[in-house]
Amino acid sequence: MPYLQPNGGWIEVICGSMFSGKTEELIRRVRRARIARQRVQVFKPKLDDRYSFNHVASHDGMHFEAEIIGSAADILDLLRPDTTVAAIDEAQFLDWSVADIARALAERGLRIIITGLDLDFRGEPFGPMPLLMAEAEIVDKLHAICVVCGAPASRTQRLINGDPANYSDPIILVGAREVYEARCRQCHVVPGRPDSLGDAGASKPGRGQLHGRQCGEDTL
Repeated sequence: MPYLQPNGGWIEVICGSMFSGKTEELIRRVRRARIARQRVQVFKPKLDDRYSFNHVASHDGMHFEAEIIGSAADILDLLRPDTTVAAIDEAQFLDWSVADIARALAERGLRIIITGLDLDFRGEPFGPMPLLMAEAEIVDKLHAICVVCGAPASRTQRLINGDPANYSDPIILVGAREVYEARCRQCHVVPGRPDSLGDAGASKPGRGQLHGRQCGEDTL
């Protein structure tokens, strides 16, 4: 449902794990805005070139033309005077100033639509996303399907040669299905992750042990 504020703009954030349909939802919203004869611009970080360099593209093949930006400040340089809807895909790859820019544009009366991973592969807040979510009038958290147990997935599992990536690995590593998959909290595995409860999470099984069974099955 659209958020209508007649005397000003607002910020919408679409977040969730990979494969949860964030970019697909962004494309749906900007297409509807264009049908409504609103002036739309879409921006994407140049770091995200998995499917198309000058389009935002979903894993399912949907796409929409986009302006390529190297930093959040580029949005201000590329923004056209008549734009009324500005969308930013994969905002987790941008610097923290994106939150200030989104706020300023909303205060100028623009509708701002932002997508991004709220959690990195370690399951921790990703870049400027927490600040953007706090600033937004609307936050929609989407879920994928856990590839291990079929539960709603809120985490992104990074795999290196089929094995879960270590906590100490680089946070940003752009990939697609061959590198990442969606998992629920219980099936998400991050070797080396600090645990404030000591060894409470040490017995969490890997993918091979979990595959084909429901999370929590042994408690039934």
